[in-house]
Amino acid sequence: MSKLPLTIEELQEQAPAIFTQEKHSQTSNMYHFVSSIDVVNEIKSHNWHPVSVQQSSVKDEDKEGYQRHVVRFRHFDDLLSPKENAVELLLFNSHDRSTAFSISAGIFRFVCSNGLVIADSVFESYKIKHIGDRTNDIHTAIDKITSFKPQLEHKINTFGALKLTTGEKEAFAKSCLSLRFSKHLEIDHKDLLIPHRDEDEKDDLYTTLNVIQENLLSGNVSGVNKETGRRFTSRAISSINKDKDINQGLWDIAERISSIKEPSMALAA
Repeated sequence: MSKLPLTIEELQEQAPAIFTQEKHSQTSNMYHFVSSIDVVNEIKSHNWHPVSVQQSSVKDEDKEGYQRHVVRFRHFDDLLSPKENAVELLLFNSHDRSTAFSISAGIFRFVCSNGLVIADSVFESYKIKHIGDRTNDIHTAIDKITSFKPQLEHKINTFGALKLTTGEKEAFAKSCLSLRFSKHLEIDHKDLLIPHRDEDEKDDLYTTLNVIQENLLSGNVSGVNKETGRRFTSRAISSINKDKDINQGLWDIAERISSIKEPSMALAA
């Protein structure tokens, strides 16, 4: 994650698929091509700048340059005056039908370089199918998420003010196991609560959310395969879709905990 906006050259080097200017040959005539770099430039015109980019690997070489990719944007205000947490825009797209174009909200936490994606229960990702003229939809998506930024910052503060008991933290961790691990994999849920830095030795909901997220995504969680009896250690998540699904699931569970602990603080969807 860059502290400064990525240049065109850096975007090109890290995710060439962003610059593809045609749809894959296997897509139908109904498939409307959406140029990622055009959308990137449109988002930049609204004072959001790209700070991170990733594209999926492909098994079929024919789809190289058309694969799924994600670009994360941070607002000029947060680049100028960095805070502990920054709201981001996330652009998801592909040119081979594997991913519909969408813009989502997310959070970047500077203390551990973790990125959280907001669950649909808080903010529904603005999905734009690759069919028809969608210029106005892109503008609407950007405006809608931008207007959501203050509410999301308030939600972060709300989570940070809610203290969890040991039992509540363990229940949170246990609920998150299925986001990453299948039922035949036995994991000690308490391992998801092990912090990796002094700053995370806290009992609030937001810190607990981030500790669990880091352990789920970064790997190195040990367990036993109940079907084979073999021990295993999880690897870091590299899939764009899996990363997004886990993050959204984590935020959704945190939302439910917040609603239980302080119903009056629940943010209306």
